[in-house]
Amino acid sequence: MKTPAALGFRMPAEWAPQAAVWLSWPHNRKTWPGHFRPIPQKFAEIVATISRFEEVRINVAKALQPRAWSLITRAKADLAKVELYNHPTNDSWCRDHGPIFVKHARTGEVALTDWKYNAWGGKYPPFDRDNTIPPKIAKALQLRRFVISRVLEGGSIDVNGAGSLLTTEACLLNPNRNPTLTRAEIEQMLRDNLGVQQIIWLGDGIVGDDTDGHVDDLSRFFSTNGIVTAVEKNPRDVNYAALKLNRERLRGLRTPAGGEFRIVELPMPAPCYCEGQRLPASYANFLVINGAVLMPAFRQPRRDAEAAEVLAGCFPGREIIPIDCRELVWGLGTLHCISQQQPA
Repeated sequence: MKTPAALGFRMPAEWAPQAAVWLSWPHNRKTWPGHFRPIPQKFAEIVATISRFEEVRINVAKALQPRAWSLITRAKADLAKVELYNHPTNDSWCRDHGPIFVKHARTGEVALTDWKYNAWGGKYPPFDRDNTIPPKIAKALQLRRFVISRVLEGGSIDVNGAGSLLTTEACLLNPNRNPTLTRAEIEQMLRDNLGVQQIIWLGDGIVGDDTDGHVDDLSRFFSTNGIVTAVEKNPRDVNYAALKLNRERLRGLRTPAGGEFRIVELPMPAPCYCEGQRLPASYANFLVINGAVLMPAFRQPRRDAEAAEVLAGCFPGREIIPIDCRELVWGLGTLHCISQQQPA
């Protein structure tokens, strides 16, 4: 059977035109232990913000829909752009359990890749319902679905739509994902299914990240030849060394055509804690949508503003919208982790 790449499909960059953003409605109290109460309202705020720019499609069990709709309405979303799908989930991390969409370079057909999801190496069972989301979305939208018998999470990769992909050794080479695959086989898996050529490997992730180092907390493409990367200025901070090494890996990097990548540094927020636990707060977990960038903010006026200024320089012409994620990050992820864009 031919691979998506062999058939002419590739994963578009996040800044390419989008038909919708997918979310999975929060209901698992264990994800935000002791602090779940504000989370559904925060999701409703995010839905309302995205609906200013494009459609929002939400995986949510039928029993939860009336409450979800009430909160979304109260948040003043554009209800004509919000659609609820009776797709029950175990958890809310749509970036990872949702499909990874691909698009045909010539015909424009949008299809989806359906990977195995094992809750970041089996950390948080059960995840059986989460694994039903890609086929349910394919059926609801009547899209072609490529079933791939390998583990891959959307938050572990980032693409520029022009053949390059960012990922980390800490995550993709972890034996809790695809233990029988070599590094070369994993690279081929990405090429075959996402239509990329160049795999750019970073090292370790940030402290508190239970995904084993997802790249969407570290470094992201902002153009075909631009990468914005998180840096920690305080040498005594636990993230300083790993982020410094990742920054050095990007030095001298070349595009497949031999051109230089422009590397822009993005500050880290000051450490965020909840109940004594260091949280994986990062401004790199932003979400690009049509006409805007949603940026996680952490009630740190100076640093939040500095990060917003950096992203405004990376995405000229898009509105930079800070979203307070201080409570959301207690679940160990923020805006990019909860969302998955569907290309137009």
